[in-house]
Amino acid sequence: MSFEFNADEVFEMAEQIERNGAAFYREAADTVTGDPEGRGFLIRLAEMEEDHEGVFSEMRASLTDEQRAATVVDPNDDALDYLRSLADTRVFFQRQIDTSSMWEILKAAIGIEKDSIAFYLGMKDMVSERRGKEKIEAIIREEMEHIRLLSHELMARKGEQG
Repeated sequence: MSFEFNADEVFEMAEQIERNGAAFYREAADTVTGDPEGRGFLIRLAEMEEDHEGVFSEMRASLTDEQRAATVVDPNDDALDYLRSLADTRVFFQRQIDTSSMWEILKAAIGIEKDSIAFYLGMKDMVSERRGKEKIEAIIREEMEHIRLLSHELMARKGEQG
């Protein structure tokens, strides 16, 4: 079955991914001992994820009726349930993550952020211009900023690699 998603559906998933990301970074921060700077960095990332959730929520609220309109008849919300399951499992939770060191946490986080971008790129192809494709591009730019920050921190800790 083929679906065309609207921007409203994708923003709902973006909000969930950001909630999942905040939880991941907070849990990772709880495992970091003896590295207050690393713990603080992870907490700041969690706060950024929460801020991004707010940004995406505002962007979602600003969508036009056309951008919110259902694209297919889906009385059981199967398409939305599919997207929700992808957001909940594929981006932040379907992998074993070594939280024994900041180096490993940062490497895993970069991979996770790349997965989220891949998810959004795939979703962008399923959202037409009139349904808000440019809004999905804004999500991708936000996630690319996460990778930049994580990569910078990883390089600053190069001597800590295991």
